[in-house]
Amino acid sequence: MSRGHYYVGLDIGSSNIRAVIAQELSEEETLRVVGVGTSPSLGVRRGVIVDVDAASKACNAALEQAERMAGHPAERVTVAITGAEIVCQNALGVIAVGRADGEVAEDDVNRVLEEVQARLTMPLNREILHVIPYDYRLDDQKNIKDPVGLHGVRLEMNALVISGSGSHLKNISRSLDQAGTSSENFVVEPLAAAEAVLSQKQKDLGTVLVNIGGSTTSLAVFEDGDLLHLAVLPVGSSHITNDIAIGLRTSIDVAEAVKLQYGQATSEDINKKDDIDLSLFDPEEEGLVSLKHVAEIIEARLEEILTFVNAELKNIGREGLLPGGAVITGGGALLPGTVELAKHILRLPAHIGYPKALGGILDQVDNPQFSTAIGLILFARENGSRKTSFSPDKMLGALPESVREAAQKVRQWSKRFLP
Repeated sequence: MSRGHYYVGLDIGSSNIRAVIAQELSEEETLRVVGVGTSPSLGVRRGVIVDVDAASKACNAALEQAERMAGHPAERVTVAITGAEIVCQNALGVIAVGRADGEVAEDDVNRVLEEVQARLTMPLNREILHVIPYDYRLDDQKNIKDPVGLHGVRLEMNALVISGSGSHLKNISRSLDQAGTSSENFVVEPLAAAEAVLSQKQKDLGTVLVNIGGSTTSLAVFEDGDLLHLAVLPVGSSHITNDIAIGLRTSIDVAEAVKLQYGQATSEDINKKDDIDLSLFDPEEEGLVSLKHVAEIIEARLEEILTFVNAELKNIGREGLLPGGAVITGGGALLPGTVELAKHILRLPAHIGYPKALGGILDQVDNPQFSTAIGLILFARENGSRKTSFSPDKMLGALPESVREAAQKVRQWSKRFLP
């Protein structure tokens, strides 16, 4: 299989590592998924690599599985970045238009980006991942989506800057090197999931994407086509498994099996007399446990997660005010009753988000668990030759070359997030 161009997305999660290889036969055709690989996540805790050797072996296992299926090597990959250290902050840049006739040129956009980064007090151990403009202002003209070609004297950029731990990115790069591949680009996890799940109409109406992963839950809020807010919360579906293990006094493996087979996010309609025989999961386990009790454990933890999400919405003044509602994706979204609980806690419409339909072996990835991985290959395709790789020896914004590369990204993000 040698025709066309290939894109590889690698989602390094806390529970599983997922790799997807997609083939592009032409720019007009839909991407074809040709390789899928999954491996238990080792050396990763709460989205952060804590053991480079173990993580590299797990990444290699997922990539090798996808490569065998695709018949094509995964030499460079687009990687999802998550972890509670992801931070987003508002930033403003102001410059004078350079040309004598006042026409805004591409160089002016690059300079205002430099000004945005120059005004940030970014610690040395942090890396700027994305600079996403809300809008531009040119003199008295507000809410400009693309200022190039317009005339004025003073150019302003309102932007959302997303940063992550520089040491975490270095550890990912080292893990990939040991796995025989390299990073072509980094994308923050909730943005990748949103790319795979949300439509432009949902982003315009106002929608919160909630991606419930293994050890983290990430969210991205969109309104009028803009990314308003992004956050990663240090709690996920593995905490539900831990709670079940403690509540039932059983092993993690049995607790996970009980969650997957009998788990429900709401306990109200469950008969108190319904029981689960733990010996069906492990002959060494004895006794019956109440199905309602299991549901109450799950409901308590999911309610906590959704309450955290609602607190983020309250902080930005969007609590109960997003017409597009909540779109829930990730492995944790598959628990029955999650949508109903989300509607109750968030006071918004809610539904499960599935990745956009692609070609190829769609049945392998038509699952909320693959939302991030599919979003990564969609990003990789759109970014094309303008993608940049992370170098452990320099931080974005420290050198003029990095600033210029970031400026190219801003132009791309403008077209994606601003209508």
